[in-house]
Order: sequence, then structure tokens, then C-alpha cells
Amino acid sequence: MTQHEDNLGGAAIRPAPVDSGAFLQVRELRVHFPTDDGVVRSVDDLSFSVDRGKTLGIVGESGSGKSVTSLSIMGLHKRGTAKITGEILLDGQNLVGMSPERVRLLRGKRMAMIFQDPLSAMHPFYSVGSQIIEAYRIHNKVTKAVARKHAIDLLDRVGIPNPKSRVDDYPHQFSGGMRQRAMIAMALSCDPELLIADEPTTALDVTVQAQILDLIRDLQAEFNSAVVIITHDLGVVAELADDIMVMYAGRAVEYSTAADIFNSPQHPYTWGLLGSMPRLDRERTERLQPIKGTPPSLINVPEGCPFNPRCAYAGTNGDLSFTVRPEFRDVGGGHHIACHLGAEDRLRIWDTEIRPKL
Repeated sequence: MTQHEDNLGGAAIRPAPVDSGAFLQVRELRVHFPTDDGVVRSVDDLSFSVDRGKTLGIVGESGSGKSVTSLSIMGLHKRGTAKITGEILLDGQNLVGMSPERVRLLRGKRMAMIFQDPLSAMHPFYSVGSQIIEAYRIHNKVTKAVARKHAIDLLDRVGIPNPKSRVDDYPHQFSGGMRQRAMIAMALSCDPELLIADEPTTALDVTVQAQILDLIRDLQAEFNSAVVIITHDLGVVAELADDIMVMYAGRAVEYSTAADIFNSPQHPYTWGLLGSMPRLDRERTERLQPIKGTPPSLINVPEGCPFNPRCAYAGTNGDLSFTVRPEFRDVGGGHHIACHLGAEDRLRIWDTEIRPKL
């Protein structure tokens, strides 16, 4: 047992993975939605940070709280629908509790978002160019002619052919990949310092996916933006992310560098995600193993570890997994997990049961 380990087989409790000097800092974020059936705890005590020029990948199944987190950062929850507590610091400014008018001034100029479905995110009654022009002119005192030239330049930069003519087309006249590129152009119209991409490659074919990921990477290098990419596709974060946070039932269950998450994951849920991911770099002799069961209701999250109903190792530490919520702790080298399994058990299970099957 290392110096980090405590008497429960976990690590000594340490601060959550937040860099106090990072451009984006999220601290103990909670986003709860009161309903007639009870309180939906969509995000429950979440902390992370992202610096300029770095990319954080947030992964997890549908309903794990990924998109709710991104909408909270952008200030896009309808007023009165969500109870938000904690801190969201953008370059030192706390967005939680900030007036909608002040957040609106930051949105687009200092932070921007690429939405999952650009067809529904873009207004169908206005041309693509007019929407980019509007976004640009809100934050820059320029003429419509200057803004139009800027929109054409952006469409050209993101790889849309014939931008001078396509700038006047409507969203429905673009293919899925072209709409996503147009959405990226709109998000980048004011050179934001934080870019959030929510499932940016969903429903796109693999060649277009690769082009979109390359585009985000190139634009990040050009603008030195902090990037948060939200996805259920581990292949996407493998391409882009410096660090990865795995979410389950509104909470972070694992957080480390991308290399650590793929080479030495330590949480059973992460093992399940990796085991259900298709691999093209090696021959598989066994079928993919889906994670048994379904994600829990966020109104009635299980006692103890939220993953315990689906975890094959929940009973290995007495009744801890069923009664005590595991602390999110550093198990060495900045690798954080929320799991009751001891270090020796995690290493043994990974080496003998999980890794040989991947």
C-alpha cells in the first residue's frame, strides 16, 4: 500500500482536480431540477479545470450529466428551472449568480459552444451567413459589410466550398457535415478563449468525423483556446483530449490524463466503457461486452456508490459500496477516482481480468 492509500484501501482524501490558475475552473458544481416527482440531481458535486491550449474530454453514457454541465457553464439553463450552486470561474469571474446580461456579454466573445445538432441549434428562417454576421456584430462595432466578409472568411477557414455563395444559403441547404462546420464557424466568430463541443461528431460518417476533429484541433492551435469536448465516444477523446473526466450519475468517477485513462484505468465503470468500445487496431476474438443494466434515475440515485447495481466488484469490500459514497480522491500522480476497491485489487483486476480482453 502506497503513502497515498488509507485504511479503506483507497487514497487519502485530496482536493478535487482543480488548477487554481486555470482559465476555466469548476468547483463543487451542483445542478438540480425540482420536479413533481422529486429533485433531479443532474450534476452533483463536480470539480475540474481546463487551461488555455488544453483539451478536457468528458465522457459517459447518456444521462450522466455531461450536457447539463456544459449548459451550466454557458448560462443556458432557463431561469427558474435549475438550482445551480458551486463555482464556475472563467478567468477568475464566477458565472454562478452572475446576471444573465453579463453572461450574455461573455457568451460568444470569451466562451462559445458547438451544439450536438446544428440543424436545431441554427435558426431555419435565417441564412447561415446572417446568423454568423449577427453573432459577430453583437460583440464588435463593425458594419454589416465588414461582418459579411468576416463570415465568408470563417466559412472558408472551416472548409466550406464556395463560401461567397454558400454564405446566403439556409441551414437545410447544407449537409450534416457542412452544418457542423458552419456551427463551428459561428462559434469561432469572435475568437473565444473557451470552446465547448457537445457531441460534435454525432450522426456524421467517419470521414467527416475525422475532418471535424482535425478542424477543432487546428483551430485550437491557432487561437490557443481551452476546449471541453463532451462525448460518449472514447475514440473521439483519444484523438483530442489531454485529460479525460469520466462521469456517471451526475458525478465524476475518474479523472486523469488521456494516456492514463486508456493505459491504466482504475474505475470499474471506465473498464466497462473501454470493453464496449470497438477496436480496429487489433484482432478481437470475443464479442464486445456491454455494461450490464442501465444508468440509475437521477431522482433516486442508489445509496453508496451510484455504480453499485451494475458493478461486478461491489461486494468485495463488505457493504461499503452499498452504504458509503466513495470519496473522489487522488490515488497517485493526479489520477482521481471514486471507488472503494483497494489499490491491489484494482491492479489485479485490471491486469488479469480486464486488460487481456480489450
